[in-house]
Formats: sequence, structure tokens, C-alpha cells
Amino acid sequence: MSGLLGVAKGWLAASGSVAIAARVNASSPAPFETRVRPFGQEAMDQACAILDAGGCVAIPTETVYGLAADATNAEAVAGIYEAKGRPSFNPLIIHVGSMAQARRIGTFDAGAQALAEAFWPGPLTIVVPRTASCPVATLATAGLDTVALRHPAHPVMRAILGDDRALAAPSANVSGSVSPTKAAHVLATLGGRIPLVIDGGPCSEGLESTIVAPRADRLILLRPGPITPDMLTAATGLPVESDTSGKITAPGQIASHYAPGKPVLVDCTAPPAETFVIGFGPGECDYQLSESANLSEAAARLFDALHAGATSAKPAIAIMPIPHEGLGLAINDRLKRAAA
Repeated sequence: MSGLLGVAKGWLAASGSVAIAARVNASSPAPFETRVRPFGQEAMDQACAILDAGGCVAIPTETVYGLAADATNAEAVAGIYEAKGRPSFNPLIIHVGSMAQARRIGTFDAGAQALAEAFWPGPLTIVVPRTASCPVATLATAGLDTVALRHPAHPVMRAILGDDRALAAPSANVSGSVSPTKAAHVLATLGGRIPLVIDGGPCSEGLESTIVAPRADRLILLRPGPITPDMLTAATGLPVESDTSGKITAPGQIASHYAPGKPVLVDCTAPPAETFVIGFGPGECDYQLSESANLSEAAARLFDALHAGATSAKPAIAIMPIPHEGLGLAINDRLKRAAA
């Protein structure tokens, strides 16, 4: 770890940017200065240097900001769990920059191949068996014989991935807290725990990727997201079933998640007084997800709304009803876990 700190301190000392946050990580020999860099060649060079040295960097994707580390380096992956305070039984999504890289890591049957052709690059994670020579650290897959793979569409993540890099990258926040869709959200919980955040602006989707496990005759939906069940069936001809196993086989399956640190009330048609009201559709509220009741707009703004509610002076958060259909399934899934 001392080598990583030396590399991080080296480029930090040479940099002229202002330190955004500095906080001692009790388990590290020295504090990080967390710096935010707008995406560009300098930021990419710094990120790649940290990643190659076994460190963690927060990088935007089209879904949420991810806390990335070299997926083939067990010590680097351990750094993700350490920074997030994430339980080690919770597997990580492995981000790849090409289908060739994906095939070196996982085995694709006809269903998985159809999904990749339809939705990659994009906000879909496919859980497939590990290959016999899979280079991903066992810690990143929580010891499972499967691996969760995604080929992201965001230009910043794709530029850093290239064709051959594989990055483990869960959401860039303390485990269980609200996922980040802006660089400022990352700093709210990881400031001082990581050396660099690349600022690529707000995330376009605003919800974590859909996670699906293909079977010969069906698709198992492990986490709803921007790619809806109807879209999955249209691409493969296979029915979609919800996971009822009760096992943690992919990220985002823990019952209590996305917690803003105060009570969350969902499906509120008459929010109590002194609550931070998150609206959907016309009406007075403290934060409007979409005045026109557009689910895509609401999804993109959901986590920002929860962050706003978390930092407000009001003791609880109330969310107006959102339809339980299409993209609304994913939105309500996140709200259910936030309220748990």
C-alpha cells in the first residue's frame, strides 16, 4: 500500500489543483487528499497511473459514478471494499471495454450473446459463468463461479478502459448510502478515502444498471434498471423472471440500501408535515423528479433528490407515488431499499 501512496502523493504534489477534501482513513498510514479533475488527458493519465499502482479512482458512467480498481489485482479490489466499507460477500460488477475482453472473463451462451449485442455498450450487466482462465480476482466475485460483466457507454469510463483493461467498479459511495450521480455526491462520503474523482458531469441514466442472469429458457432479473423486462424479452425472445432465491448473487440485492440517513416514506399521496417532499408530476414539493411525470427524467434525478433530502433540515423524506411499470419498477426498487 505504501507504493500506492507514493504514486498518489507524487502526482498530487505535482498538481496545481485545489484539494477538495482531506480526511484520515483510519486503516491507511496517511490521509488522501481527494481531488476532483474535469475529464481530459491529464485527468485520464493520473487515473491510469493510480489504477496501475493498485489504487481506486471515482469515474463517471452513464448510470452512476463508479469506484474503480484493477479487477485482476486482489489487493486493489480489497481497496474498494475498504474505502466503501462494503461487505465482502457482496460481489462487484466488472467493467470491460470490449467484447473480446468480456469473453476472456466470462462464458457467453446464446442468450448472453443476444443481450450483449442488443444492449452493449450500455446500462446492462450480464451474469455469466467465469472462464477457466478468468483473470478477475476471486474477491471481486465474492468467491462465486459466476461474474457480473458490463460494457459501459460513458465516454470517460470507455476512454480509461480501452480495449484490455478490466475494472471492478461499484457505486462510488460508502456502502449502503445513496448512490452518486454527480462528483459532489462522491465527495460527500468518500472524500479523504480516495485520491481522485474524475468529474464527467451528471450521469444520464441516474440508476444503476439492470442485472440479468441468462438461462437456457428464461432470464433471471437480479436487479431492475434502465433496461426493462419488456426490452430484455424483445431482444432475446425469452421470458423474464424475478429472482426469488434469497441469495446474494449480484450487486444491489441487499434489502437495506441507498439509505439517506433518515426515514423514507414511499407512495405518499398526502405527505406529513415537516417532511422533505420529492414530487412526481404536477404539485408543490421540495424536489421535483419530473413535473411531466416522465419516468426517464425521474430516474436520472432520483439519487440527486435523495441526496438533497439527506442534507435538508427536515427529519424525514416523503416520495409521491411513482408507477410500478417500465422504468418505474427500477425506481421503486431503489426507493423500497432506501426505506428499508
